[in-house]
This record gives sequence, structure tokens and C-alpha cells, in this order.
Amino acid sequence: MNAFLNPSIVVLGKRLEGRQQSGLLRKLPVPHTLLDFCSNDYLGFSSSESLQQQFSIAKQTYGNAPLGATGSRLLTGNSIFAEDLEQHIANVQGQQAALLFNSGYTANLGLFSCLPQKGDTIITDELIHCSVIDGCRLSFGKRLKFKHNDLSSLEEKLKMSSGICFVAIESVYSMDGDLAPLLEINTLCQKYGALLIVDEAHAFGVFGKGLVHLTGLTEQVFAVLITFGKALGAHGAIILGSRLLRNYLINFARSFIYSTAMSFSQLLYIQMAYQFLQNQEELTITLQYKIRLFHSCLSQVKEVENHRSAVHAVIIPGNSSAYKASRLLSEQGFAVHPILSPTVPIGKERLRICLHSYNTDEDIKRLCHFLINAL
Repeated sequence: MNAFLNPSIVVLGKRLEGRQQSGLLRKLPVPHTLLDFCSNDYLGFSSSESLQQQFSIAKQTYGNAPLGATGSRLLTGNSIFAEDLEQHIANVQGQQAALLFNSGYTANLGLFSCLPQKGDTIITDELIHCSVIDGCRLSFGKRLKFKHNDLSSLEEKLKMSSGICFVAIESVYSMDGDLAPLLEINTLCQKYGALLIVDEAHAFGVFGKGLVHLTGLTEQVFAVLITFGKALGAHGAIILGSRLLRNYLINFARSFIYSTAMSFSQLLYIQMAYQFLQNQEELTITLQYKIRLFHSCLSQVKEVENHRSAVHAVIIPGNSSAYKASRLLSEQGFAVHPILSPTVPIGKERLRICLHSYNTDEDIKRLCHFLINAL
């Protein structure tokens, strides 16, 4: 029998047809030349000529470095360079230790799949990133959800927990761009003996070393995740915490144990970008100015809340309506992606607008003018 005529394969095809008919079929986009209001490259590091020059010079210093890692870090992929980089980032972030992962997704997958065991509890914000959800699904722990940023709901779930309790939140939420009440959530975790885990993917760089560091909670939070694919314009992620946590992950996090390590070039770029960030505070200041300008121009649009993060949502209910609005923006030269259900709840479809330090004032004003007058 032809494999492609196998009944099971036909079922897969029908599932794709169903997604296409509902207007939800995903396709890989081709590179565009539109004005960037959609990427996570908040500080423009991925195209920074200065950073590229520094990286090129640094690479020449390590001219004989291997091109590939050759294996997982538990086999042949470890290096003094990787361990020094981890400890350096941990020191700057005010943490004891750190462990590198190939991406934010694999970091959350490894962390949440190995920490909770039978009898333990994971409590997550209802809007937590899917990488955390997938990690929880692979664990043996019981998962509870609390209403988004709702302290009463969180306390209710804390009272229902058993065993070791882990509470997982994002400091800045990737779809709405709002901030978690870190101090209050930490107080509740301390009250009930829960271990707090904070994903800082969309806060790091935008808020300097992140909101955990900014609020003085580095010694109280159990684990912090930082990704390099956003404000650093690189790739990979790092989990920060105690030396005990690092050793635990090395022994139990399957996405770390069974993944080929990052290449030396990746590690070197992370080092250079992280150092570059420490010397480019003006970019963060510029980004915050752009955010204030955006809100000032959009004061007539009630759907946009005044968040301090780089992520902003303009709610346009209905998948077709949100998609149409995105297409209209692209015709005006703006790259703004629609976020459709089921990625967000039905009725909460939106345009997800990301601001960057390199967006010009004029482009921001033009975008706001179009949002106000055409949508």
C-alpha cells in the first residue's frame, strides 16, 4: 500500500483541511521589508552594526574554536567557556548559579517536567506561556490554574496545594504585555511555603536585568528564566537560581540531558550581547520613551492599556476581523501580526504590537493615526 494512502495519513490531511477551512492554517512567512512592529527584537541587537563588529573581532580571537558542540554537555559538549559564561551571568543577575538551555521553550520544558513529582503541585497563572504548560503536562505533579494576576484566586489555589508547591508566572505576559504583581505574589508564596518561578522572557533587557532584580527579589525567587532570543537578539535561554537547582537540572531535566549543546559561536554571541546590554542603558531609556509616545498617541483607543512593557494588544474580536486589520496595516507598510483564537480566548483576538528602540517617532505616530482612524 502506498504510505500516503494509508487511512491514518488521510486523517492527518483532513485535520489540516479543517484548519484551513477555519482560517487557522499556519504557514511560514517570507521575509518582509515592512516596518517592524511585530518582532521580539526590542533593542535592535539582531541588526546592530556595533554589536556585529564586536562579535567579528571576538571570533578572530578564538579562530580555532570548533564549529559544532559535538554532543550534549554531559558527553562532549561542555566547556570552560560555557561554565564561565553561566557563572558570569549568574553573578551579574545576583544569583548563585545558572544553566544554559538551547531555547526558552526547552528551558521551561525541562524545568517544569522534572521538578514536580507525584503528590506535588504546580500553580500557574491562567495566561502562562505554552512552554510552561507543556512542561507541566510532562510532569507527575498536579496542576492548578489561578485567574490572571488575581491574588485572591492564587491564595485559594495555594490552600488547595499538596506536597512541594511551585508557583509559575511571567513577569511580563507575552500576549497582553501587562506586568505581574511580583511583590504581592512573592509574599503569598512565602506565606504558604511555595517556590516561585518567574519567566522573564519579555522583561529582561526591556527592564534592565529584569523585574525580579528590579524589585529586589533575587534572593527570594526560586528560579528565574531569561531568554536570549528577544532583547539580546540571540538564541537560547538560561535558568538562574541556587547551585542546588543547577545540579538538579543537570541530573533530571531531560531537555538539557538529551540535547546537543550550543555551539561555541552561539555562546560567544550570547556573551558579547549580554555584555553589550550592560553598556547600552540608553537603548532601554529610548525604548521606554517610545512606549510612552505610543500611549500618548493612542489615548483615544480604550482597548490599549497603559503598560510599561514593549508588548501591546489592540483587541479586535473575531479571527477574520483581526486578520483583516493586520492585512490593512501591512498595506500601509506596517508589520503587525494578528493573534487569533485558540491562541487567545474567543473574543480576545487582537493585534499584537511590539515596540522597539529603533522605531522612529514618525513611524509610531503614523501607526497610531492609522489605528485610530481606520480600525
